[in-house]
Amino acid sequence: MSFLDKMDDVLKDKWQFDSETPIQAQMIPEMLSGKDVVAESPTGTGKTLAYVLPILQRVDGKKQQTQALIMAPSQELSMQIVNVIREWVEGTDITVTQLIGGANMQRQIEKLKKKPTIVVGTPGRLVELVKAKRLKLHDIRYIVLDEGDQLLAREYRVIVKNLIDGAHEDRQVVVVSATITDEIERVAQQMMDNPIRLKVSLEDMPSSGKVVHSFVKTEARDKTDLLRGLSHLPAIRALAFMNNVDQLRMKEMKLQYNNAPIAVLYSSMTKFERQQTLEDFRKGEIRILIATDLAARGLDIQGLTHVIHVDVPHTTEQYVHRSGRTGRAGEDGEVLTLLSYHEERTYKKLAKPFKPVQKVWFKGKLTEGNSKTVSGQKDSNKKDAKKSQPKKK
Repeated sequence: MSFLDKMDDVLKDKWQFDSETPIQAQMIPEMLSGKDVVAESPTGTGKTLAYVLPILQRVDGKKQQTQALIMAPSQELSMQIVNVIREWVEGTDITVTQLIGGANMQRQIEKLKKKPTIVVGTPGRLVELVKAKRLKLHDIRYIVLDEGDQLLAREYRVIVKNLIDGAHEDRQVVVVSATITDEIERVAQQMMDNPIRLKVSLEDMPSSGKVVHSFVKTEARDKTDLLRGLSHLPAIRALAFMNNVDQLRMKEMKLQYNNAPIAVLYSSMTKFERQQTLEDFRKGEIRILIATDLAARGLDIQGLTHVIHVDVPHTTEQYVHRSGRTGRAGEDGEVLTLLSYHEERTYKKLAKPFKPVQKVWFKGKLTEGNSKTVSGQKDSNKKDAKKSQPKKK
């Protein structure tokens, strides 16, 4: 960990890890040297610290000016980044402020008057504050786009570019994400100065837990009953994904039938509703939390036993993003797909590299069924799969 030699004593003392993760080993020295970086590394591999530590080393907390901007696509991710920074800046002069939509803007303006060293925010609120001339960009020398694949998608691309262009001309720009497509990389390079490209895969992670990829065949109409059954399994703690928020809301009442320990999370919920739902999940009162990809962006939930694909994702990137939320920090996990027959072709293509195994739901238990993997020959017939479904209540 040679990069620690270049850190202040306060940061060295706070480092309590036995070793750095691969993305930290690659990214921290490059950022300390001042290079622009495009970094790709799976969810849960230490990307936040990989960019936070170099920023903390390079900013000057004694200066009364905002020097670093970290952008994130969701309120939850922004809050998590702020919490990490607060833990590391304790005992220093460095200050941090959160600038997110859904929170009191006047209160944020008051905090900006104190010239926080670092600001962390969502694009919409950042633009509002810049237009109101409350957030001054010209002194900002360090910019990070966390979940950069979403921030550089068409929805945010122009907004993000304008924010970067308004910063100090001698700025450092860093883009990090679990997946970065060729298109996103091209867009990023247009906003950066000869960036270095870093990439870490799950195979590069020395302490990743064992993650089993599995699927249960079911009729599409039976997925709700199956989810309710899974929610009563002992010790399950699952984040489940659906593709469509309208379908999610339609299923909400059915999912909670008979007090099943299930809740849904969607982006239009109020900040209080989302926080309450997440708190109930963390306390174990909810065992399965169902969300869309957008609503789950930035959620960092420790100790997930399962990721459940209620709907098969549309892309490999989606599958990897979702699946990477279990099997973190050396823990084992399972990625379970509820596979209806019309989804089989898409699933075979997405999941083939992970060699998924077939399981069956029978008498309230999830057990290995047909031993053939989905990449091989035909599975057991539809009649046998349908028999394994939970009875409707």
